[in-house]
Amino acid sequence: MLDNLDNYNAASLMNEEQMSSVSIGTLIVVVLLIIAMWKIFSKAGQGGWKSLIPIYNVYTLCKIADGNGWKFLLLLIPIVNIIYMIMLYYRLSKSFGKGFLFTLGLIFLPNIFTLILGFGGSQYIGPRGLSK
Repeated sequence: MLDNLDNYNAASLMNEEQMSSVSIGTLIVVVLLIIAMWKIFSKAGQGGWKSLIPIYNVYTLCKIADGNGWKFLLLLIPIVNIIYMIMLYYRLSKSFGKGFLFTLGLIFLPNIFTLILGFGGSQYIGPRGLSK
C-alpha cells in the first residue's frame, strides 16, 4: 500500500490540457494583480513601476499607507510582522477612504480586495486617511 503512495502526486491526476489551463488561469490572475498594484501606486502619486521592484514595493506601500516607508522593517520581526501587516492593511484602507470591513477583506481575501482597490473608483486621501 505504501508503494502506491510514493507514486501519488497532484500532477499525476491532471492531464496536460488541464495543467495548461491552470497555468494560463494563474498567469491571468498574476497579471491582473500586478496591474492592480500598479494602479494603487499610481493613485497614491507614486510611480506604478515601484510596485514591480521587490522590497522597494513594500517600502513604498508602507509610505503610501503609513506615511513612513522605513516601517517596512517591522515586517522582518517575527510576531510583530503579523500585527504590523494587519495595521498596514487598515491604514491602506483608510488611505483610500475605506473602512474596517474593507480591511477585513484585505486580510482574508487579499487578491480580490487588491483588485477592488486598484480598479475601483476610490481616491487616495493620504497616509492613514489624513489629508495630504
